[in-house]
Amino acid sequence: MTNLQRIRLFGSLLLVILAAAPTTGAQYAAKQEPTSASVAQEAPATGKPEKKEALQPHRLWDKENRWLFAGLGAARTLDYFSTLNMRRRGRQEIFLTNGAVDNHAAFATVEAATTGVSIGASYLFHRYGHHKLERWTSFVHIGLATTGAARNYCLKTAHAETTP
Repeated sequence: MTNLQRIRLFGSLLLVILAAAPTTGAQYAAKQEPTSASVAQEAPATGKPEKKEALQPHRLWDKENRWLFAGLGAARTLDYFSTLNMRRRGRQEIFLTNGAVDNHAAFATVEAATTGVSIGASYLFHRYGHHKLERWTSFVHIGLATTGAARNYCLKTAHAETTP
């Protein structure tokens, strides 16, 4: 598989993820709680409270998100070590330059920054009420990082060609 094919595959996956994001947000928006003015207009005459079907507000650093962010950090760490292992075996990096990966401090900074960007995206979704997207951001990132790490470990070692 050439680099161009890999980039096209990655771009296609990214487009699928982005295409699914608005539909998930629309499903959540349809379930959101009505405003107090609309509740007063739609309140039944029986005086019984209606059940709320919307997701309850939660803190960004609730138990589930803490586990998701820890899993995200673990997946990025696994990706870091799998990429270094791949480079030691003579394989080429696809998304970054080999120089960036071979500079261990710079590569660790890149991995930490991607973790921070993912948590920042989750915060933005949380801030604007897209709680399903907030969680799915971590799910998708964990899946992609783990899949990339597994791929790195599955690659065969590149042997140098010998000339007779």
